[in-house]
Amino acid sequence: MTLVSVILPTYNRTAYMTAAIDSVLKQSCADWELVIADDGSAEETATCLNALRDRRITVLRLPHSGNPAKVRNAAIRRAQGEYLAFLDSDDLWAPNKLEMQLATMRASPGCRWSYTATADIDATGRLVEIAGQAIWRPLSGNIVEALITFRALLSTSSVMAERSLVEEVGGFDEQQLFGEDYDLFIRLALRSDVAVVDQRVIFTRNLQRDSYSTDRIGAYEGWVRLYDNLTRSLPDERLRALAAHRRAETSLVLARLYADAGQGTAAYRALARGARRGPRPADWWWRALKTFVRTSIRPSI
Repeated sequence: MTLVSVILPTYNRTAYMTAAIDSVLKQSCADWELVIADDGSAEETATCLNALRDRRITVLRLPHSGNPAKVRNAAIRRAQGEYLAFLDSDDLWAPNKLEMQLATMRASPGCRWSYTATADIDATGRLVEIAGQAIWRPLSGNIVEALITFRALLSTSSVMAERSLVEEVGGFDEQQLFGEDYDLFIRLALRSDVAVVDQRVIFTRNLQRDSYSTDRIGAYEGWVRLYDNLTRSLPDERLRALAAHRRAETSLVLARLYADAGQGTAAYRALARGARRGPRPADWWWRALKTFVRTSIRPSI
């Protein structure tokens, strides 16, 4: 059996994808396979993928869906490795990434998944510092609450998990169009403690302008859905209340986005979703009222 299956989804990012693949080829741990799931890219990407000759690389050609969860799940179903490691097509790994992560997991009994510290790079691959970015902390063990509150900051490209664990939790939720990575992380964390590599062996590109996340309304709809699901599925009442609080706060932002877009009915619906299940502090109701008034005086389209 292969030790590590690397899961790499891609869509029309040929230049960055080539660098990502090269960072896998340079790994000090050589016992891996790379499963590339192409989400219906244009001919340039197909030509690049056709040129790959390493027998450890498998290419899946999929009809375009624009659904990252669906694309990753297709690659997971093809994977044969004991572990799954995720790599986005615009990110890079340091040459010792897999080796360090495997050693950390083997030294952490009971931890069936892990993640690492990350560094940010720009389009040219140069290290950059992002103003206002939250401080990264190497949190290990049970990180369910830290994930819900975003105290635990994980990059998809930093995560490695036992394939059996990913299968146990059902893989990525294909109905979760945004935040699908954190949705999976929370379900992994509910099943197993996590180990952490406190070294920056992942390099994440800051390319917001051409990523899925440029749709802010869609993104916040995804987060509201995620928190709404957690209010029903989390095993602990305190965690469910925390998820309800996050849903309420996210719903306010979503309502403002809809109001600014002139979509009054959707804004009112978002406010109603935020008010469900549990009491809200007076401050929340005051902000909700201001959003309601803001929506009412804006013309709908």
